[in-house]
Parts: sequence; structure tokens; C-alpha cells
Amino acid sequence: MMKRVVTDLPPWECMMKRMAWQQLGTITNKKVLDFGSGIGVTADYLAEKNDVTAIEPDGESVNNRWSENTYTQLTGSTERLCGFDDETFDVIICHNVLEYAPDREHIVAEFARLLKPDGKISIVKHNRAGRVMQMVVLLNNFEHAHELLDRQDGLSTQYGAIRYYEDADLEKWSSQLRITKTLGMRTFWDMQQNQEQHSDLAWQDQMIKMEMRVSDIDAFRNIAFFHHLLLEKKQR
Repeated sequence: MMKRVVTDLPPWECMMKRMAWQQLGTITNKKVLDFGSGIGVTADYLAEKNDVTAIEPDGESVNNRWSENTYTQLTGSTERLCGFDDETFDVIICHNVLEYAPDREHIVAEFARLLKPDGKISIVKHNRAGRVMQMVVLLNNFEHAHELLDRQDGLSTQYGAIRYYEDADLEKWSSQLRITKTLGMRTFWDMQQNQEQHSDLAWQDQMIKMEMRVSDIDAFRNIAFFHHLLLEKKQR
């Protein structure tokens, strides 16, 4: 599975997956929900040792999904969450989804309902400060950098408006949840302008090692392009 991730995905996506999985740690014999599963790379990876249910609204992505391991694939969105009983899942994955979801407050509330008392939620999201860095340093897009500093939304050519939100908003959207860990992702590697270097596997390994080393250090986490948030239910 890891070999395919390295060889079949674009370098940036490969490194994002590898970092997220390392930060998640070992997950075995758990009931997992992957919401907004895309082409199923993470769902397929986790399905090797877990009972995984994946939800994805885009039919083309579902048709082209990775399925080396067996998992349940559902086509749909928030309405699918309502079909599960309370406290169904040990782990909930939601990577690069909530920025594009108009009902994200409802989604997070549903996550809290569906999560087991000792479970965890993994959310990967854009970090506004890091995106400002990207616009200024890499793209010379000063206009959009100013817009981001003025709290305006961004734009994705594939998914439409990027509706940025703050890490702390997740706890506002559900009083049942608390953030237990905030980790940085993509602090350094986009700064390497030699795109051919990105495809070098030895370079990727060294870059991921460095990214992991600084992912929990404030100075680096604050300017990372993405944040990986781990949440759990508050004790009753």
C-alpha cells in the first residue's frame, strides 16, 4: 500500500498522506469513518487493519477509488451521517473537507454524536497564516495575501470557495469536543522550488522527517500551510 502511495500520487499528496498517517499513529481493530474520502486513499490504507466506512459526494471519485482492502463506500454527504447510531465510531477522519462544506457546523456536531467516548477525530485544515506565506513567498500574489489577512475567503479551482476557519471554531461548533493536539503540516517543503527534487524518494523521506520534527513546535506550526487537529469528547 505504501509503495503505491509513493509511486501513484503526486509528490505533494503523497507527503500529505504520509505525514497525516504518521501523526495519527497506529490504528488497529477500530471502527473508522472517513468523511469526504475522495478517491479513498486513506480509507483503503486504514482498511487493512480496521473496519472502515467512507463517505464521498463525488461520484467520479467513488468510481475511481482505491480498493486494495475491503471497506464500505457510501456516496453522499451530511445526510449519510444521520443514518448512524450514536457513538458508532472509534476514529473519524475529515481531511481538507470542512473549508468547502456549507453545513460544516452541522457536520462537526454529527461527528461529536457519532464518536465513541474514548474515540478521536482527525481534521486536516488550511492554516490562514501559512496560506498568506504561500501567497507572498511562492506565488507573488500580494492581493490575495491582503484579502486573507482581511479575513476573506480563498478560491480553489477544483472545489470552489475556501471558507477558512480558525482551529478554535471546532470547539465552538460542538461543546462536546475539545482539541487535544494541533500539529503543523507543509511548513517547509513547498519552499523548495526545485520541483524535480520533490519526486526524489530520498528527499521526500528527509523532508518528512524534518516536517515531523517541527510539527509540534509553536514557531513552525504557526506558519505551516495546514494544521492537523486531533479532537476527543469531553468527559461527562
